[in-house]
Amino acid sequence: MLLVSATIAALLCSLNPPTVQPLASSAGGAAVEATTPAIPTDAEAISMGVAKIVSMQEKGPGADIAQEWAYEGVYRVGGKIPYGYRVGGTSIASLALLAAPGFAEDATRKDAVARAIDFVAKSKDEPLLSPEYAGGYDVRGWAHCYGLRFLVAAKKANAVGDAQKPAVDAAIAFYLDALVKTEIPKVGGWQYARGPGIENPCSTSPFMTAPCLMALLEVKASGLVVSDELIARTVKALEMTRGESGYVAYNAQRPTRDDAGQIPGAIGRMCAVEVALARAGKGDEKRIRFAVEKFFEFWPELEKRRKKSGTHVAPYGVAPYYFFYAFTHAAAAIEFLPESERAANRAKFRATLFEVRDADGTWNDRVFPRSAAFGTAMSVLALVEAGAVDPTKDQ
Repeated sequence: MLLVSATIAALLCSLNPPTVQPLASSAGGAAVEATTPAIPTDAEAISMGVAKIVSMQEKGPGADIAQEWAYEGVYRVGGKIPYGYRVGGTSIASLALLAAPGFAEDATRKDAVARAIDFVAKSKDEPLLSPEYAGGYDVRGWAHCYGLRFLVAAKKANAVGDAQKPAVDAAIAFYLDALVKTEIPKVGGWQYARGPGIENPCSTSPFMTAPCLMALLEVKASGLVVSDELIARTVKALEMTRGESGYVAYNAQRPTRDDAGQIPGAIGRMCAVEVALARAGKGDEKRIRFAVEKFFEFWPELEKRRKKSGTHVAPYGVAPYYFFYAFTHAAAAIEFLPESERAANRAKFRATLFEVRDADGTWNDRVFPRSAAFGTAMSVLALVEAGAVDPTKDQ
């Protein structure tokens, strides 16, 4: 999804020319024209998004300095935002700051990321992130997945200071080991809601397993050792979640049967699964095209849940936090289409993304102001994806 070495091929304002409408003529004068401002270029939107993300970095509980971008949802642990959301949200915001052009020359951004590196690295010692836990609904896996992706990306971007390197290397080892230990027995993949007991078999969640596969591929590409068997099991787990048409189930323990009536709620995980498998060398052009087409057809069903209360609501079981996850992976999926199809789909995607941008230049999927950091980060990453020259080169 996220870590594509990209050059921004910004779609210029000529794709979105200002709309000019004549107004009634003023008394004694000629008609006056009113101009509806054009939406910003990708470069302008990314620049503003980066500035907004930096400004939203905050102090965590008991901290003296701003190090975090916690994702806030309705789920709480002991009445507090779960640690997995704190590390996961911080990592995703940091990935956007790293991926946006100009990071190496932006001292303010570099300082913000350096503070985030310290937080994510030291979080390996937090008991609430231990891979040894009793099961149930738990989101620590988002910290394992995205903490790993962020620290690997930070090293690749030369954003890790010499003094930070030992802690970062130790944290990378911890997060990778946590994924190994929390893999779903027998089925493969990962899940954030399972029965009690680490050995209790349960279904795999493609929503979570797809980015975990991307994490494993990024770690391997960085030169670290990742079990080929683990990658193969993860690929198999994701393939099991796909129906024949391209539909992807919410959870799966066995090969999935198509459920066309639920495709409107499945578009995000459909794009994510196809992107992850493509990055693993298991891409299917027909399935990728189907996922992109269905994203454009049904994204308004996700919009109905954005900034709304509650989580999984009928008829499609869509929660607000699913919104920008779907957008970011749709942008990545477009980059795996044949080159002749990308420009038109990028333009269509860009127009859709700017429909849901808030007036202050941020994007937010929740009723909580804090989570604008996540939505903006995912949107920046989506815009960066649209400038990818070859999405397979980093793998």
